[in-house]
Amino acid sequence: MYRSIALFVISVASFFSATAQSRQAAAGPTDAVSRPKLVVGIVIDQMRWDYLYRYYDRYGGGGFKRLIKEGFTCENTMINYLPSYTAVGHTCIFTGSVPAISGISSNNWTEQLSGQTVYCTEDSTVRAVGANTNGGKMSPRNLLVSTVTDELRLATNYQSRVVGVSLKDRASILPAGHTANAAFWFDDGSGSFITSTYYMQQLPGWVEKYNIGHPAEKLVAHGWNTLYPIETYHSSDSDDQLYEGRFPGETSSSFPHKIDEVYKQQKGSLRATPFGNSLTLDFARMVVQGYRLGRGKAPDFLTINCASTDYVGHMYGPNSIEAEDTYLRLDRDLAAFFQFLDAKVGKGQYLVFLSADHGAAHAIGYSQEHGIPADYWGPGGLVDSLNKILAARFGIENLVRSGMNYQINFDMGKIYGYRLDFDAIKKKTVEYCQQQPGITYAVDMARIGEAPIPEPIKTMIINGYNFKRSGAVQLVLNAGWFEAEGKTGTTHGSWNPYDTHIPLLFMGWGIRHGSTNAVVNMTDIAPTIASLLHIQMPSGCIGRPILAVTER
Repeated sequence: MYRSIALFVISVASFFSATAQSRQAAAGPTDAVSRPKLVVGIVIDQMRWDYLYRYYDRYGGGGFKRLIKEGFTCENTMINYLPSYTAVGHTCIFTGSVPAISGISSNNWTEQLSGQTVYCTEDSTVRAVGANTNGGKMSPRNLLVSTVTDELRLATNYQSRVVGVSLKDRASILPAGHTANAAFWFDDGSGSFITSTYYMQQLPGWVEKYNIGHPAEKLVAHGWNTLYPIETYHSSDSDDQLYEGRFPGETSSSFPHKIDEVYKQQKGSLRATPFGNSLTLDFARMVVQGYRLGRGKAPDFLTINCASTDYVGHMYGPNSIEAEDTYLRLDRDLAAFFQFLDAKVGKGQYLVFLSADHGAAHAIGYSQEHGIPADYWGPGGLVDSLNKILAARFGIENLVRSGMNYQINFDMGKIYGYRLDFDAIKKKTVEYCQQQPGITYAVDMARIGEAPIPEPIKTMIINGYNFKRSGAVQLVLNAGWFEAEGKTGTTHGSWNPYDTHIPLLFMGWGIRHGSTNAVVNMTDIAPTIASLLHIQMPSGCIGRPILAVTER
């Protein structure tokens, strides 16, 4: 009897279960992969990690402080390759890869077999859209791997929309990837945002309308003075320093800067002002609306590079009032942009992450004034001397092409053509370079495993070496030294923490509040985003998801 009752209960349960499954199948899946409506990847060009806290007391509540207080911060995020340049940084953030694999070994590099100098995004097969300029002959074709933005497009069968925005072509193209719907950058000649035929044959009507309004001209109309009284800028050196650059026509580097007058003659001057960031984020708003980002069935992805921080840094250095003012204005612009996303996409419905492509050294003049070891280095004299030494030893003139990217690039055609002993040439080169002032290490990349170089520098050198696009001998300068043509401002490119310690913050959809002091690498950003989106990590990715961010 009990057996009969049990069988009856099982039969009834099976009937209702089958009926429910049938109804669910008819109605379609009730579950879907949980993803944000929009991902916004913001890269602040040349932003040192310490800028988060150097100006913290002066930031408002809606920009950097909102990211810190609402989001998750990775306090020790490090670049793990050399050289720490713009194109490489943007590539690494969105691919999780390094130059050895991605092929983007610098902004410009020497093709080792042909000797040709190549710009990272140049592409002679395309043309500009939006202006008659060679600056539009750009695409991502030199990038050898996929980006996390590509992987999102692939994962959603191209339903996701991806757009890149920057003043710089390379900083909009490389993050947006191979399959992007669009990438836009600023053309100095026309004062407009343009693109290339790689993406489209004509600018969207709303972009043309935006350009016709001359927004850049309006932003510089009142010149550049400090946002607050200049005497309140206590986090910076005093104004008008010898290590600061000047705009054309200026007799000093002090405020106010008559950028309104300079812009009339040189539209590219906008870049070295905080108004370039304002323009970029304003145009990003237009992109969100024009492409209806965050309103489709699949998550969209917007990449933004605020590049003016880099130009200001190169011109004035990290300790200038100009740099501080630029970050205070950027903080306000970010706050307004986040408010815009809250209204258009919905607070908590979008995921934003903010990082930097590299940092920057203190200006040489500033360091020397305060007793910090620092000096200028130029490859020109070294290359001339090397060519004389190698010609005397091997009988062939000009065996060294250049010292680009802190690397010695050789004329491989001559070396192979004359059947010279390349190992002997490199050995002589290394011996000479290591004796020169300002050079800590010179290493033959074919013998990097034997080189007495400490970690993490050795791994950074290996990660940055691409056989076809990198010089065969790598140079590492003394701390505080860098290559420069002039005596003002600063630059980047080294292994040192001032160049390679970058901010990394996540906020919004799926992000809990918190922070970690564990060391993570720039290569970990892309797989972390991929993990949050439940998509495959990019094809050349060597990083790992940051568990402190992805785990609930």
